[in-house]
Amino acid sequence: MSDALQKTLTLLLLIALGLVLKGKFKNKEQTNGIKEIILSVALPSTIFISLMKIEMDSSMIIIPLVTLVFNFLMFFSAPLAFALFGIEKNSPTGRTLMMLIPSLAPGLSCFPFIAEFLGEKSLAIAALADVGNKFFVLISLYIMAMNMFLKNSEEKNEAKMGSKIKSLFLSMFQEPINALIFLAIILLSLGVTFKTLPPVIADLFDKTSAMMTPLVLLFIGLAVQLKEGKKRIVASILLFRAGSTMLISAGMIYVLNISDISMILLAIVIPLSAASFWPLAHISAFNLREDAKDVPREKRTFDLELAVLLIAFSLPFSTILILAILSSGQFFAHTSTLITAGLILIALGALPNLLSKVFVKMSKA
Repeated sequence: MSDALQKTLTLLLLIALGLVLKGKFKNKEQTNGIKEIILSVALPSTIFISLMKIEMDSSMIIIPLVTLVFNFLMFFSAPLAFALFGIEKNSPTGRTLMMLIPSLAPGLSCFPFIAEFLGEKSLAIAALADVGNKFFVLISLYIMAMNMFLKNSEEKNEAKMGSKIKSLFLSMFQEPINALIFLAIILLSLGVTFKTLPPVIADLFDKTSAMMTPLVLLFIGLAVQLKEGKKRIVASILLFRAGSTMLISAGMIYVLNISDISMILLAIVIPLSAASFWPLAHISAFNLREDAKDVPREKRTFDLELAVLLIAFSLPFSTILILAILSSGQFFAHTSTLITAGLILIALGALPNLLSKVFVKMSKA
């Protein structure tokens, strides 16, 4: 058995173990507790170690900028999906998808597999890439959500918008992952590396980092909701999102002339991360304001139920896709393969809606 196959089977068995243990975690707060340990302890420690072990230089500023460009490309390409699925852009469904499709949450769905298959240096690069994504989901998407809300509700003034953006910046820096990323950058700029840290501190980070992969995979098994897996629109959107992502990744690999295999795989799997929770937080905030005014569901700015469902299924979907790509070696590292896979996923996403239209026409004939 090859090392890649053995590693993949081990990771899948950990996910399966999470599924087996679902009965023991009937309280949602218990699974959220595991998630909090991952995001506040294990994952920040892993990223801190990875950053402290590589040589940083000023050219790396391009990494978060490229991710930010990707976010905006996905945002502006999202309406292309609406014609395939019969969705109006200025509807609650359309506005919700505009928020969720371009967002990324690589922490749970991507980073553990990058660490396992591509190593610490690749994980450090992925962490820097997520800085650009965090700016997009925390700041840019909030401004866009505010604009959608104001247009839909016809409100003219939003006096607290500046304070809201300020609080989002503060929350961004208060997240353990971001705090340790900036701490690592500061220490590296002062000439401090992981080897020069006090042994007790280095050992602490090593021990907490070792928890990451098992906890993440167990959490995925615990969190996946199998009973709701037949929601057609969510499945179609996730397939379209993954296919579009592959096409944009192929374009970026070609334009930036990326030749290193690890960098090519990073350019593929980071954008395939699950949808972020932050757009849901923005959507929930505006939904509460509409609750206070008793706005009818069909006239609301966003569809909160759709947002929750899409995020719930996005994590297992992205996990399976990323794991398949990384475990396949260099198969997806070729632009032609990536473009073909992207077109196939988009076609699979559009197929149910097209078939339903054909059946409707046939029934009317």
